[in-house]
Amino acid sequence: MSTALVLLQLAIVLAMIFIGARVGSVGLGMYGMIGVFILVFVFGLEPGNIPIDVMLIIVAVITASAALQAAGGLDYMVEVAAKFLRKHPNHITFYGPLTTWLFCILAGTAHTCYALLPIISEISLKAKIRPERPLSVATIAASLGITGSPVSAATAAVLSTSLLGAHGVGMAQILMVTIPASLIAILVASFVQNFVGKPLEEDPEYLRRVKEGLLKEEAAADSPTEANPRAKWAVLVFLLGVVLVVLFGSFPQLRPQFNGQAVSMNSTIEMIMMSIAALILLVGKADVKVAVKGNVFSAGMVAMVSIFGVAWMGSTFFEGNKELILGSVAGVFTQYPILFAIPLFVMSIMLFSQAATVKTLYPVGLAMGIPPLVLLALFPAVNGYFFLPNYPTEVAAIGFDRSGSTKIGKYVVNHSFQLAGFITTFVSIGIGYLIIQFL
Repeated sequence: MSTALVLLQLAIVLAMIFIGARVGSVGLGMYGMIGVFILVFVFGLEPGNIPIDVMLIIVAVITASAALQAAGGLDYMVEVAAKFLRKHPNHITFYGPLTTWLFCILAGTAHTCYALLPIISEISLKAKIRPERPLSVATIAASLGITGSPVSAATAAVLSTSLLGAHGVGMAQILMVTIPASLIAILVASFVQNFVGKPLEEDPEYLRRVKEGLLKEEAAADSPTEANPRAKWAVLVFLLGVVLVVLFGSFPQLRPQFNGQAVSMNSTIEMIMMSIAALILLVGKADVKVAVKGNVFSAGMVAMVSIFGVAWMGSTFFEGNKELILGSVAGVFTQYPILFAIPLFVMSIMLFSQAATVKTLYPVGLAMGIPPLVLLALFPAVNGYFFLPNYPTEVAAIGFDRSGSTKIGKYVVNHSFQLAGFITTFVSIGIGYLIIQFL
C-alpha cells in the first residue's frame, strides 16, 4: 500500500476523532465507528480487534460504582473527606489533590471528584488561599488516580493478556510503579502550585467579585448531614471488591486454573465487581433503578461506547498498515523508548480516554520492541487530555471556583491546569522509570 494512501487513511482517522470529540458524549464512539466502516468498506482493510475485554471491565466496575452511589456510599465517602479537609484548611493545596487522587484510585473513575471540587474551592476561599492552587492539582490528580487504580478500565487494558499481561506484568508490578510515582508527582505539583498566581487578596478578579457582592458566604457548605449506616456497609463492600481485585491480580495462583492456565484477570475483575454490585444493593438496600439513573453509570456507558468505536478504528488502521508504520518510526522508538510517551500523550488528547489510548497504542509499542516495563513507566502519559481545557472535570473545577482564579486564558491553552498537568506527567514518568530499574 502506498504512503499517500496510508496518510489519507490517517487523515480520516484523525478527522473522525476530532469530529467525535467536538460532538461530545457518545459522539466519539459513533464517529469512530464511521471511521471503521470507511477503512473496511472503502479501503478494504480487515477489521481490527474489538476491545471487548476493556468494555466489559468498564461495565462491571461502573455498575459497582453506580450501585455504591445509589446506596449513598459515595456521599458518605465525600462527607468523611470533607470533614478531614475542613480540619486542615491551611494544607488544602496538598490534601485536596491527595483526596481526589485516593477517591479515583478506589472507584476507578475520575468522575467521583465532582463532589469534592466544590468543597475544596469553598475551604480555600474561607482560608484565603487562591482556589486555583488546589483545584488545578486536584483535577489532574483525579486522572492520575485512574492510572493507579486496580479497578480502572485503563489498568485492565494494561493487564489484558493481549498487552502487558502477556509479558509477565501483573497487578503488583503496576501498583508498585504507579502508586508511588503518582503520589510523588502530586506532592511536587502541589508544592509548586503554592507559588502560582497572586495571593487571593491581591487578585483583581477576586477583588472585583467581592466589590460587586458576588461572593456571599455559603453557610450550607459546612452543614453536616447524618450518616446513613447502610451507606457505610456499602462502602466496606465496595472496598472488599477492590481488595479482592488486588489480591487475585497480585497472586495469580489464587485464581482457579483450567487446562493449566489461571482464569484471566479480565474475567476475574468482571466476576468480582458485578458480584460486588449486587452485594452493595443488598446491604445498602438501594434501588437498582436509581443506580442506572446516576451520573456515574451514565459517564461509564459513554466511556464504553467511545472506546468501542475509537479503539476499534485505531486497531483497524494499525493492523492494516503495520509494516509501513513500524518500518518508518520503529527505529526511533526502539533506540529511545521513552519518546513513546509523546504519541501516548498526543493520542490521549484526542481520545479523551486512558483505556482507549492504551488499547490503541500499546500494541504498537510492543510491536516496535519497546520493553513492557518501559511501557508501564510511560502509563501516566495517557493522561494528556488536560492539555485542552474542555474535559468535564476541568470545566467543573472552573465552574466551582467562585473567586474566578481558576480560568482559561486568552489563548485557550494557557489555562490553570497546564502547569500541574505537565509537572505530574514528567515527574510520574521519571519516578516510574527509576522504579522499573529495580523491577
